[in-house]
Amino acid sequence: MSLKSIELQIAIPKTFEAGKIAEQKQQQSQIDQQHANTLTEKQVRKNKESVLELAPYAKLDANAKRPNDQSEQQQNEKQEKEQQRVNHPFKGSFVDYSG
Repeated sequence: MSLKSIELQIAIPKTFEAGKIAEQKQQQSQIDQQHANTLTEKQVRKNKESVLELAPYAKLDANAKRPNDQSEQQQNEKQEKEQQRVNHPFKGSFVDYSG
């Protein structure tokens, strides 16, 4: 297949344009990948910092005693004591050794 001089005048510049477009697409994909990596790293750092920031508050809330919590604890203790006092219907205090 032979190309005429007029066809070459059109074909050669288009190959340069195609090469430039391919290079730009490749660079754009690399830039997008780097951007995604930086966003991921920022998110990981943010998650790590947020966990560290929340930990002291969680400890304070767990150790803090409120009046309502104390009354609930007292009620729970009373219920546990009542349950311990109730005799079990199948368990008895007599042990039969004659067997």
